[in-house]
Amino acid sequence: MAVSAAEQLKIVENRARNVGEMFLDRVRASGPREAFRYPDENENWVSMTWAETGEEVSKIAAGLVALGIEPEQRVAIASNTRIEWILADLAVNLAGAATTTVYPTTVSADVAYILSDSDSRIVFAEDAEQLAKLREKRTELPNVTKVVLFEGEADGDWVISLDELKRLGAAYLAEHPDVLTERVANTDSESLATLIYTSGTTGRPKGVRLVHDCWTYEGAAVAAPGSLSIDDLEYRWLPMAHSFGKVLATAQLAIGYPCAVDGRVPNIVDNLAVVRPTFMGAAPRIFEKAYGRIVGMMEEEGGVKLKLFRWAEQVGLQVSRLTRAGKPVPLSLKIQHAVADKLVFSKIRARFGGRVRFFISGAAALSTEIAEWFHAAGILVMEGYGLTETSAGAFVNHPDDFKIGTVGKVFPGSQVRIAEDGEILIKGPNVMRGYHNLEGESASALTEDGWLATGDIGELDEDGFLRITDRKKDLFKTSGGKYVAPSHIEGQFKAICPLASQMVVHGAERKFCSALITLDPDAVAAWAESHGMAGRPYAEVVTSEEMKRVVAGHVEELNSRLNRWETIKKWAILENDLTVEAGEITPSMKVKRRVVEEHYADILDSFYAEG
Repeated sequence: MAVSAAEQLKIVENRARNVGEMFLDRVRASGPREAFRYPDENENWVSMTWAETGEEVSKIAAGLVALGIEPEQRVAIASNTRIEWILADLAVNLAGAATTTVYPTTVSADVAYILSDSDSRIVFAEDAEQLAKLREKRTELPNVTKVVLFEGEADGDWVISLDELKRLGAAYLAEHPDVLTERVANTDSESLATLIYTSGTTGRPKGVRLVHDCWTYEGAAVAAPGSLSIDDLEYRWLPMAHSFGKVLATAQLAIGYPCAVDGRVPNIVDNLAVVRPTFMGAAPRIFEKAYGRIVGMMEEEGGVKLKLFRWAEQVGLQVSRLTRAGKPVPLSLKIQHAVADKLVFSKIRARFGGRVRFFISGAAALSTEIAEWFHAAGILVMEGYGLTETSAGAFVNHPDDFKIGTVGKVFPGSQVRIAEDGEILIKGPNVMRGYHNLEGESASALTEDGWLATGDIGELDEDGFLRITDRKKDLFKTSGGKYVAPSHIEGQFKAICPLASQMVVHGAERKFCSALITLDPDAVAAWAESHGMAGRPYAEVVTSEEMKRVVAGHVEELNSRLNRWETIKKWAILENDLTVEAGEITPSMKVKRRVVEEHYADILDSFYAEG
């Protein structure tokens, strides 16, 4: 049943004061119910109740207090997403402290900068790899008093194990049984809860100051529409160092559904078949890869199977578009759709576990064509929108109120307006309280009355749905004076080409648009297998004349959909994909356009060389 706007607002207004309070309330309300499941060292899934979670988190939190952590002091977590990350983060907030998030792919110099700038006192490190970065920069981290290892050997001095921290906490709780309830009672809604350092597309990372009220609001705002219930099951692989992961964590506290946790990206498909979740949050790249894998497999099969697949696609799209437009589906089309569903779509859904009610896409733009394709197959991908500076969630579609191609409506209790130049401005409890140690940059991003300038260009339709048209900084003008929105073109290409990983459109102050293209390694391997090139190096396959002909066909199709000044006149396939390690993409899969253009300046310049 749909929840009215007034009821949603009331739920949001009655939110908890802080994350610790949310957690303790959930443990009391749902003690014996399942909270988490996670793979153990033998890859068997282990279940944990809310009561058990409460015990574990309390010991970790008390251990932090025993080590001298004071309210709002920073405790960093440098790890991939795993159950220990989630328990540690909850413990930090339960102790009244604030979490500093560190992506596990962050190089040691940036790790040292983040820990120093945040003044983090304790660091949770996943393993020997993360510990090595800390040891390398130890002289630059005089305020880090202790490192707590999730796995690996501890030395008992600077480095202790998570089990040691728990034992320390248990002993402290025995002597100070009320310490955590006192910490929670003394944590204000405006107390610092999280420092998330945005990787950004340029410059050094900036620490975004997010207080407890940001997260309790996010949890209540996700819960308010009633789209999720305690009977749902989430699969969570998203980087918990990213704000999108934290939104899902606080939504879980607000609603109480269980969550299966495994941050290893290669395990996603296999795990979905085993866990069989009802929903999952993901970045668009996951849906692009799934789409590319399925379409690529069908194209390699060819013959009758490919014809059946293409027929089913068209039938599904017709039904999807009629349904979304509120129009009746003719009986003959219903019959065709039933056949298509049995022979094709049911098998696609089975790859995701067979129980998914919807996916939530965020962190970057999702191609409308890919979203339509999934909906045609009976899988709703609901796009949302926000920034780290808005605690991730600011807009989202809902199962009973969505428009493909938009990011949905603004969260209850927040406001949005479009500036004269088209920039999206947001105001609400989820908006950051500024950048850490950067007063000037905080002032330029936030108005005195609390409006955040997002840097994104968009438009609101008559129903309040927001459509993102581009990044304000990414829009460029050709030397002919025509404006080009590169991300729109790039999204279309990835929907057309099942082999694609990334496209970077270039052309600022140039005579025409050009592009750098990378191909997905998994898709390339499958293509090579069926084209007599199995086992050959990736670079050799992607630069082969046969592959160039395939990609050329997709670029030609792309150009047929574009305005003349937007068309890609010249392009090149790179011999390697863009990587986080090379600084070319962010951990949330956003392309660092300026870095890519610098790395491949010779190729781009050659496109425009006379003759």
